[in-house]
Amino acid sequence: MKSGREAALQMIPQLLTTLKTKISHLVQTFHLNLNHKSHPQGRKLKIENEDALALALYRHRSTRATKKSVFEDFKDALRCSYKTFVLALNRVAAWSMRILFLLMRLGKQHGHIVKYTDATDLPVCLKKNADANRTMEGFAGWGHSSKGWYYGLKMTMTRDARGNILGLRFTAPSKNDRDIFRSVNRDIFGVIVADAGYVSQQLERDMNIEGKRWILIRPYRTMKKLCTKWQERLYRSRFMIEFDFRSMKLFHGLVTSLPRSVNGYLAHYLNSILSFVLA
Repeated sequence: MKSGREAALQMIPQLLTTLKTKISHLVQTFHLNLNHKSHPQGRKLKIENEDALALALYRHRSTRATKKSVFEDFKDALRCSYKTFVLALNRVAAWSMRILFLLMRLGKQHGHIVKYTDATDLPVCLKKNADANRTMEGFAGWGHSSKGWYYGLKMTMTRDARGNILGLRFTAPSKNDRDIFRSVNRDIFGVIVADAGYVSQQLERDMNIEGKRWILIRPYRTMKKLCTKWQERLYRSRFMIEFDFRSMKLFHGLVTSLPRSVNGYLAHYLNSILSFVLA
């Protein structure tokens, strides 16, 4: 007769199995050892890191709003407390960051010559709750986007024309976009396309490298600047990075106000982005 744990494991959704296969492939490709560390106190981990990472990505791929709903599905198989489950998902965010870094480095070496840089808003709570928010105090701030004012972070990203993420940075909304652009793209080469929010002759002079890197920043409508047809085509293709932001937010749960710690927020963002990349 099968044990309750074995019976529960047989009910694992195909999506989770697929994610575990992808993680195993990445572990072999990059020669990672996700389970080389045990519990800080020497005890065996209740949830191994590979399993925890698969569950973290499953939460975002299955569009679950909370960790609790995922825990309820697998608690018979996991046989641990909810607190242990949450700590495991937050712990493996460091591995999500490591895998993202390796994938971005690979993309920089073999990516498409055309790249796009843009930023998006990441509210950490409703505007009416901003004064009471203590979790992200010191990290979040007030910012303004096309949707209006928000309290949270700003995520700046560079991706190539094939969809590979090449650069990523989280900052307070008040940080200068041009300085962030320099930081994110300092080791990225090719044609980097940005919107009018990055307009700066000094930025273009600093970043352009003859034969290696060209910066194309869409001018303001009021600016009288000549534009070739191929430049206009590149400007118009910038919508692809906007679609990436939309997919991350709508289908991978990037925006949240539920975590109760800074580590919880960062883990949520990193796991969400890796979920999007592996999709």
